[in-house]
Amino acid sequence: MTFGLRRDVLREHESPRSDRVTYVELFFDLVFVFALTQLGSYLYEHQTPLGALEGVTLLCALWWAWVSTTWVTNWLDPVRLPVRIAVIVLAFIAFVMSVSIAEAYGDRAWAFAIAYVVLQVGRTAFLVWAIARHDSAAARDFAHVLAWASAGAVLWIVGALLPLPLQLPLWVVAVGLELLGSVLGYPLPGRGRVSISAWDVSGPHIAERTALFVLIALGEGLLVTGFTFVDTESSVDAVVAMSAALVAAAACWWIYFDHGERIGSEVIEASDSPGRLARTAYTWVHLAIVGGIVMLGVGDKELLGHPHEQSFPAVVTVLGGPLLFLIGTVLFRRVLERRWALAQLGGLLALAVVAVFTPFIDPLTTGVLAAAVLVMTAVGETVERVRRGRPRGG
Repeated sequence: MTFGLRRDVLREHESPRSDRVTYVELFFDLVFVFALTQLGSYLYEHQTPLGALEGVTLLCALWWAWVSTTWVTNWLDPVRLPVRIAVIVLAFIAFVMSVSIAEAYGDRAWAFAIAYVVLQVGRTAFLVWAIARHDSAAARDFAHVLAWASAGAVLWIVGALLPLPLQLPLWVVAVGLELLGSVLGYPLPGRGRVSISAWDVSGPHIAERTALFVLIALGEGLLVTGFTFVDTESSVDAVVAMSAALVAAAACWWIYFDHGERIGSEVIEASDSPGRLARTAYTWVHLAIVGGIVMLGVGDKELLGHPHEQSFPAVVTVLGGPLLFLIGTVLFRRVLERRWALAQLGGLLALAVVAVFTPFIDPLTTGVLAAAVLVMTAVGETVERVRRGRPRGG
């Protein structure tokens, strides 16, 4: 085959560095600290059903941009010079996308759409070119992905050129198209579909990459909360709100990292269909986990800004983060261990009880109770792990 990069840049299996997360990947992740900050601000400033739909669409786009790049660096070795350069270029494009979030449904719609399209299509095209000579079967698979990404690109660009009443539906369809492609295996007429279950992915690498992103998201939330606290007049309410935010973030860290984070790499490595399992557990389910963490930060700003002004949007903002995070973690454990995590289910039930009483309490009390529920869930998670005889995580 004459097409493709002559140098083999695929990750070397069974080598000491085959599962290692590289520094250039972490550099790429730094861009998304700012992206999540911008997304959280957008959600806070647009607490309406329309704003929620816009925010979810942006969240899906950001997550898909990040997780798709993670899959690429799971195949390619970022230590190799061509891959390293490609990741840095992708980071620059992702930064352009990130700075456009605030006006993604306004004057910078075109910038967001073009950056996203270049990131998605360009990255996949690079992967196909990089592996064409060295893994023709994988190159054919990702050619399918490229075709679907190109179809979605049309919707993103056309949507950016239209007024909001038409822009948002097209972007929602574009996000749905990418999700649908991953579900169906990116079928093409006359060429069949991709057998994602047959992909030989590195479980430890993709598990560590995603865990680091979760950690970054938690850190971003604390960063925003800290800046908001600094700009808020000192008071007992502000101290309580900030304390609740820190406790909630620590509890989320505990719930995710005490046990669930570590088992991901173990289960994927032992699976007969590692690609399918990694796609479900990390590409799909982690969208809810990350979305919940982003909402936690939005809720923290609500507690600091309007601690006593209860409303339906405030309830959704304050309880939405913990609720979405626990839904994501319970599904994550279900996919990996094929059982329901009782601690998380209990936490979801407790949040439902708190929601029932929100008409009689203020947002600050709601936030404190939500943080307490997360702490109890973390305690239950550890008790359950010890009873099952599992070693602790990181």
